[in-house]
Amino acid sequence: MQTRFTDQQLADPKTAHSEQILRKCVHCGFCTATCPTYVLLGDELDSPRGRIYLIKDMLEAGRPASERVVRHIDRCLSCLACMTTCPSGVHYMHLVDHARAHIEKTYRRPLPDRLLRALLAWVLPRPALFGLAIRAARLAAPFKALLPGRLRGLIALAPAGPLAKPRTAPPTATTGARRARMVLLDGCVQQTLAPGINAATARLLTRLGVDVVPAGGAGCCGALTHHLGKEDAALASARRNIDAWWRQVEGAGLDAIVITASGCGTTVKDYGHMLAGDPVYADKAARIAALAKDVTEVVSDLGLAAPTIDTGQRVAYHAACSMQHGQQIVRQPKALLTAAGFDVVDVPEGHLCCGSAGTYNILQPEIARRLRDRKVANIERTRPTMVATGNIGCMVQIGQATELPVVHTVELLDWATGGPRPAALAAHSGMAG
Repeated sequence: MQTRFTDQQLADPKTAHSEQILRKCVHCGFCTATCPTYVLLGDELDSPRGRIYLIKDMLEAGRPASERVVRHIDRCLSCLACMTTCPSGVHYMHLVDHARAHIEKTYRRPLPDRLLRALLAWVLPRPALFGLAIRAARLAAPFKALLPGRLRGLIALAPAGPLAKPRTAPPTATTGARRARMVLLDGCVQQTLAPGINAATARLLTRLGVDVVPAGGAGCCGALTHHLGKEDAALASARRNIDAWWRQVEGAGLDAIVITASGCGTTVKDYGHMLAGDPVYADKAARIAALAKDVTEVVSDLGLAAPTIDTGQRVAYHAACSMQHGQQIVRQPKALLTAAGFDVVDVPEGHLCCGSAGTYNILQPEIARRLRDRKVANIERTRPTMVATGNIGCMVQIGQATELPVVHTVELLDWATGGPRPAALAAHSGMAG
């Protein structure tokens, strides 16, 4: 793609990077076939190629974002299926991130939109506040029909069961020979909605010879605010985590930073890019990004122990977009579930997003609902006993529309090799083991 940025514009490192991305695009259109919003809406401007044109025009002209540009960029899920498909290596993720930051700085949204986005950016990264918000949502549930669509979507995210108290995974030391020393990202939303995921991870890693150590001061990875275009807040979260983890790196050392939410993993692995222009944090950020590993990468490298129970259930594996497209992790989760004794089946149209996408199911509820229902129909077509995935957002989104238990991959691996039955399975009858 030909570009016409001025030398003055290219003096800005972010604009220069976006210009390099734009120049790689050859207009081939392969991305349109795998873009969820184009598949649903059929509008060229709701495809990656169309959005690239809009972003190019906006950045080249150096003008504030328009309502038209904002509408189509907001509809992008950042699922990154286009990056998996693109034969030219267009790094759409960095381009759309730049566009969102530009929108946040130059476009004044309607007041209700600004308030909702500010609320999400303030509450979701803070487990204690998020827990209070969930409780408030439950109180408001009887009046849901009277509320605007996006608030109805927010209330619908509140789980029906008992709400666990947010907690960090306790440090654990292996009882056998120590093979590695790792820290576990506690996260934010996952702590409140499903703290059992990190607990299962700590148990599993301990059995595999890993000392799981605490990292006081770490918190939200910054993904939620990053995708809202709130760059300063996202970078503050990244720096806080880097400081917390760096103390461990400089101390006894770390072999990995283990992440159990693939959306968080995609962001932490991008810290090196996000902080490349920060002279204080650039080198540390690159080192931290290199240490970040999804839990399935770690367990694959260590080798899963033989299952201790007869599993055999039919598991539909939902590949989260941030896992398969953002991190290009495709083989490991399915291979581990198979090694643990499960009958793993792929989901038709597995490349398409379920509609969760961070805060997307709140901000774009109609598109998110259509994608969710399409995903659930494809899952149920495989006639599984349960659904496994590696991202808390997908678990909540899919779980809203199916009676099938939805569990994290690591919970099944922990159960198969000596851990307790996952809570979601315990709530369903007919589960062996």
